[in-house]
Amino acid sequence: MSKKPSLYTCLSPALLHLYDITDTVVVVIDVLRATSTIATALYNGARQIIPVDSVERCIQYGREIDCITAGERDGQIAPGLQYGNSSFEYPREFVQGRTLVLTTTNGTKLLHMALNRGAREIITGAFLNLSAVCDHLVAQKKNVILGCAGWKDRVNLEDTLFAGAVVSRIREHFHVNCDASGMARNLYELAQDDLFGFMQHNEASHYHRLMGFGLERDIRHCLTPDLANILPYYQDARLVPFAG
Repeated sequence: MSKKPSLYTCLSPALLHLYDITDTVVVVIDVLRATSTIATALYNGARQIIPVDSVERCIQYGREIDCITAGERDGQIAPGLQYGNSSFEYPREFVQGRTLVLTTTNGTKLLHMALNRGAREIITGAFLNLSAVCDHLVAQKKNVILGCAGWKDRVNLEDTLFAGAVVSRIREHFHVNCDASGMARNLYELAQDDLFGFMQHNEASHYHRLMGFGLERDIRHCLTPDLANILPYYQDARLVPFAG
């Protein structure tokens, strides 16, 4: 019988250095809202998404190529960019066939950290594309790290819940010797019937942050499974739909 690949959960970018990711599929998770926006834009026909780690680089791309410059800092549209980090800003009639250049507080930072540490493969995950992520990880039969973007290196609830959803679905296919994965799965299985209510009841920090901006609709959307069930795959400095 073949040996199962391993699965680990990294709850914060500040912990990424503790994991060997050289022959691993890294799932970048930033549920509120970067990876939800990435899934939505690609599902709605965006040609590609270029993730960059600074507002300045995003603005520079806007001068150099025909693209939509987008991103946020601390939950709001970053100065100098055209659009923010809400999936509702990227309907099909707006993004189809276009290039989106995106920078966010946490998610795009983690993606570049994983690249710099030699990740074999990077995909992005959110509840909106939960099934696509799980199906891909099972099919690849490679070691996996579920990388939670958190909030400025702090652990957050929604990314942990998503990691737990993945672990809950696919753990039988992997060797899981990881307390963070077990904690995440237990949390998700407590919360799965009402993720929004769980975030609210536990006074999740990002719940309060986005509710303060009047973004309840965004939160509820980002916690709904499989509304944009596509697999964003990092290839040649761009996120594109996985072609198999």
